[in-house]
Amino acid sequence: MELFDSPKTKPSSRATAPLAERVRPHTLNEFAGQEHLLGPGRPLRVLIESDQLPSIIFWGPPGSGKTTLARLIAYHSKAEFYQLNAVSSGVKDVREVLARAEQNQRHLHTRTILFIDEIHRFNKAQQDALLHSVEDGLITLIGATTENPSFEVISPLLSRCRIYVLESLSTENLNRILDHALTQDAILSSLHLEVADRAHLMLLSGGDARMMLNGLETAARLAIPDHAGKRTIGTKEIDEAYQRKYVKYDKDGEEHYNIISAFIKSIRGSDPDAAVYWLARMLEGGEDPKFIARRMIVLASEDIGNADPYALTLATSSFTAVDYIGMPEARIVLSHVATYLASCPKSNASYVAVEEAMRDVREKPDETVPLHLRNAPTKLMEDLGYGKEYRYSHDFQDHFVEQQYLPDGLRDRVYYRPTENGAEKKIRDRLLGWWRSRKR
Repeated sequence: MELFDSPKTKPSSRATAPLAERVRPHTLNEFAGQEHLLGPGRPLRVLIESDQLPSIIFWGPPGSGKTTLARLIAYHSKAEFYQLNAVSSGVKDVREVLARAEQNQRHLHTRTILFIDEIHRFNKAQQDALLHSVEDGLITLIGATTENPSFEVISPLLSRCRIYVLESLSTENLNRILDHALTQDAILSSLHLEVADRAHLMLLSGGDARMMLNGLETAARLAIPDHAGKRTIGTKEIDEAYQRKYVKYDKDGEEHYNIISAFIKSIRGSDPDAAVYWLARMLEGGEDPKFIARRMIVLASEDIGNADPYALTLATSSFTAVDYIGMPEARIVLSHVATYLASCPKSNASYVAVEEAMRDVREKPDETVPLHLRNAPTKLMEDLGYGKEYRYSHDFQDHFVEQQYLPDGLRDRVYYRPTENGAEKKIRDRLLGWWRSRKR
């Protein structure tokens, strides 16, 4: 749909459009899936049917119905409806819609809905351009994104929108969509199709209705009619249509958590081969590479720490590199860092130290800062002994001097216990030397 096409024109009337476009539903009752939002009496359905929709963001995997829902809202609403795609639109396009919205409000007394597909691809300046108009109600914004809006949509805009999470479509949902396409699409119904291996078609679709319909349309062209003109779509035709192996990976479901867990535990367990395998599974399944980079930053401190202090620097740099270059080249950066982290000496001593310290802070009474560690910016504080007898470490040999730093109630507490792994062994030896000097 172009920027100012009428949303009331049914796109399925265009015979040259892809199957997924031709069979889009035009009523809420025809829509398959997302029952938690669109079932009878559910919140989104009520808002759509009453034409009282606030600004919203649809967050869900590809092919779950985000664009279709936006089109349905256009059909049901009395508001003017405009659509932009964040990939091909800029601030100029946004301002053009806002100018039309102001005319609609001032002269026609009508509301304006702006649908932005792939809103996560808008940069900060483009998103900022929407803020005032969303806040004062000049437009009702509908954003669609496959990425976590907490990371990809600026906080001021996010706070002005309701987030609705869409789920991957179930086999039941996909079968309903498939039946509708086979019977209601004029082109497909004329081919006398039979889908002999529905389960395989569903498997390769990965819960994505668009992928399933595109695969079905291609397989229908590949199927050879028999003597009676009937075409059978079997496993062979489906595999030829997809030309790729299905990778079982649900970015928002259990498999997501299972595989990221296997990835982290493989690095922690110092197995670079397993780490690369699970990394490949995530990337082939469409995982956000920045999510993977974030997890490796955490791991670099939690599981490696001072055994190799450079690990955190490398992991942090990897996030910047992934953000700059994107996929597919980001896979090389992620493999580089994952194999390095897996091959590093390991220590969780820093993690254990802060956890034990925080437990003491939560469970024990607040301890008083020793007087010699306090600053004395006023004469009164100096007279009260603040800073008295503090010993400046740099005035002593090896820049070390024995004195108490923990409060009295915790003076003998040990939180950080470095291992003998990697660079942490040097830290351990140095601390042991200081510890022995304290005990003399």
